[in-house]
Parts: sequence; C-alpha cells; structure tokens
Amino acid sequence: MKGKVTTRPRNRKELDRKVKVLAQHICMPVFKARRVIDQIRGRSYEETLFILELMPYRASYSILKLVYSAAANASHNMGLNKADLFISEAEVNRSTIVKKLRPQARGRSYPIKRPTCHITIVLKEKSK
Repeated sequence: MKGKVTTRPRNRKELDRKVKVLAQHICMPVFKARRVIDQIRGRSYEETLFILELMPYRASYSILKLVYSAAANASHNMGLNKADLFISEAEVNRSTIVKKLRPQARGRSYPIKRPTCHITIVLKEKSK
C-alpha cells in the first residue's frame, strides 16, 4: 500500500488539510470492493471503524487497513486529531487482470482470470 499526504491552500488564511491513501493491485473484483466503500463514504473515522469491523465481507479487511494507515499518516505527518477526521472521498477503480492457465485433461488448459483493483481513500478534517 502506498500513502501520499497532500495539502492544498483553499484560502490564504486557512489550509484544506487532507490525507490521500492509495492501495494498488488488490486481488478482488471491483464490485465487491465498491459495496463496502459505498457504506463508508462520508462517515466519520470512528464510525467507519465500527462498520468495517462488523461487515462480513473479505474486502472490508483491506479497506480497514487502508483507513488505519490514512489516519496514522494524518496524525503523525500532519498532527491532526483522529476523532476529527471523516472520509471525504473513497473510490475503487479497475486494475489489471492476472491471467493463469490451469491444466485440464488431454493436454488442454483452462484460463483463470483474477481481477484486481485500486482503492483510493481521502480523509479530511471536520471544519469547526
């Protein structure tokens, strides 16, 4: 997982502080990751952790690790409070398809296609 911290000035007095984290080539189909991402988009950091820990999907573990990483980057690199963070953007994009060949009878082969995806999560601080 690769993490990237970005800051962009919104006004001269105030900074729009956000943390962007990107996980690439996660071995799961896009639609399975999107059903989890759609549940957490726009929610607070603490509420997101509760939701992801209780979801029965395999995709929720990868997304939980990504949210933990983004919050750790925000608190360590930018000095933000984890309780004030919320998920402003979350998206899942399609990536490459890993192709393998499975041997079959009579010297034939059967293709196995494993789809992968990129997951991007952006955390922002709640305005006070």
